[in-house]
Amino acid sequence: MNTEVQTPDAWEPNILAFCCNWCSYAGADLAGVSRFQYPPTVKILRVMCSSRVEPAFILKALKDGADGVLVAGCHIGDCHYIDGNKNAEVRINNTKKALGKLGFDKRLRLEWISASEGLRFSEVIRDFTEEIMKLGQNPVKEVKK
Repeated sequence: MNTEVQTPDAWEPNILAFCCNWCSYAGADLAGVSRFQYPPTVKILRVMCSSRVEPAFILKALKDGADGVLVAGCHIGDCHYIDGNKNAEVRINNTKKALGKLGFDKRLRLEWISASEGLRFSEVIRDFTEEIMKLGQNPVKEVKK
């Protein structure tokens, strides 16, 4: 049984990253095998394409306790599914605009990371973690009973 009391200084963000199978997930893998350091604040969920990330998934992640959501896909022009990342860009930008009305737009981020960009993946995670740290904990996460 863990009896440690967490102080406010001990809080670390909980970030969910939706990574496309073909590029950004491979970039995350490269970051790992290359031993590029990044905070353990991210949980990676592999999706076949960034365009498969529904706005409802993002809202559910935030409701269920994620302090930030990262959607990462192939660079424009390099999508395995031709225009999937372009569709994802439209969808994520629309979702971000809607979240802006609630003051949550900075908790959602879209990045293009290729399979050869392990270092970039680690930099994005570090940067997003710092940004979420400045925002603080997700104020609307559902309390588990």
